[in-house]
Amino acid sequence: MKGKRACLVINPHAGQNVARLTELIAVLSAAGWETEIAIKEYGGHSMELAARAAKANYDLVVGYGGDGTINQVLNGVMSARGCSSMIGVIPGGTANVWAAEIGLPNDPLKAALTLLNSEARKIDIGHVEVRGLTFADKLQDNGKQQKQKNGKQAGGRMAKASSKGKQHFLLMAGLGIDAAIMGHVSKPLKYRIGPLAVGLSAAEELPRQHPFPMEIRIRGEKHEQDTVWKGKALQVIIGNTRRYANIVQMTPDAYLDDGLLDVCVITAGNALTTLEEIASLLFRRKPDNVTAQHFHGASITISVPASIDLQLDGSAVSLKDYLSKSDRKALQNEDAQQVMITYRFDAMPRAVQVAIPGAYDGTLFEQPLAASLQHKNEDTTQHDTPVEVMQHEPPELIRTLLKQGHKVTVKEVALQLGKQDRYIIAGTVPHQMTGDTTPVAVRVDESVIIFRHSGEQVAPALVQQLQEGVVIVAEGKRSKYGVIRATHVVI
Repeated sequence: MKGKRACLVINPHAGQNVARLTELIAVLSAAGWETEIAIKEYGGHSMELAARAAKANYDLVVGYGGDGTINQVLNGVMSARGCSSMIGVIPGGTANVWAAEIGLPNDPLKAALTLLNSEARKIDIGHVEVRGLTFADKLQDNGKQQKQKNGKQAGGRMAKASSKGKQHFLLMAGLGIDAAIMGHVSKPLKYRIGPLAVGLSAAEELPRQHPFPMEIRIRGEKHEQDTVWKGKALQVIIGNTRRYANIVQMTPDAYLDDGLLDVCVITAGNALTTLEEIASLLFRRKPDNVTAQHFHGASITISVPASIDLQLDGSAVSLKDYLSKSDRKALQNEDAQQVMITYRFDAMPRAVQVAIPGAYDGTLFEQPLAASLQHKNEDTTQHDTPVEVMQHEPPELIRTLLKQGHKVTVKEVALQLGKQDRYIIAGTVPHQMTGDTTPVAVRVDESVIIFRHSGEQVAPALVQQLQEGVVIVAEGKRSKYGVIRATHVVI
């Protein structure tokens, strides 16, 4: 990926992500990127920062955090209508499902280097809105719930949309147990002990969870809503991608470019099977075909009690953010278990550009990846076998370089492909007085002269074989961002 103007939207994650900013800035600067830092300060701030960056026409808006941060960035970019910013990701959260889906390394430094060789790909996303509310006194008509027509409950009320809530999702939406658990996770605790905090929330919430009535309608070819399933469920997952809890594929037939959403309903059985299904969710096991129903469609309407929680991309959302003031007030005066709420989930085809790693195998795409990605992999392979240049330099020159150059301990190396291929060597240099280390990134292109300690000159491609922990010496000017523009390197 060419040099970009990027905005890095950061979830501090109790300071852990901020601590690694210096090395990330060094790498991105070495690649020729102009990067602005935007740090989240309060709830919903990441969405505001992403919207501001998209409106300012940044080429790339990068979410540095977990899936919740990525969802905020997505919604922020989507709110900046008419903007063409691409969304990138550097994992830095408790769960990093999107990173796992597209083969992005979980380590932030490796992810940043991978981002340099990514390509833009337009993908589908999901959209959710509240379509209607039906209150207790309207739920029965001769013992039966009245049918919905044209999105409005007969005898009920059409919900007025509110613009406050997050309306888009990248991975999945969930109704039921998972949303209840995620809605009660302590964030300070999650930052300290990670996934264990989710387990503690599950132990507290599970005794309160019970099967709930629901109805699913899917729009057919004639744009009519047909009921495809009605009954009691424990959990509903509306997937745009496949992974759930970063391990199980609950919607294994989902693609990012098919214009459809995939639905998995975990149905309620007797007391024993209900416990088994809850255990499957907790232990991240895929439900069997007997207790799970699968559907897909471009537009899906789901009616559930208003007491059932909703999550988007692993973060609980508040129902009140989807309702007008009058609807919120009406709901407050009712028993939420006796009020049915109707959600509409829509696939939005090719709605946003995202950065996909060049090495990604394309599993989530029905259409083949662009030829540029394939050529990129081939070009990377061609650099794997460096050619020795059998030319010796005087020992005096090597000694001078070893004495005066920057002593860099290597952490990672990446090849950045472009009009002029260059290698980015991420590492650290020691402070002469204190011995503390500072992150740097060494930029090596075809003009840089590479020597062995013995004085043999070798091709620049040899740096790609450098292993973590190896110390090299780089001669060149060092910028305030930690970029060393090498002229000579001794390995």
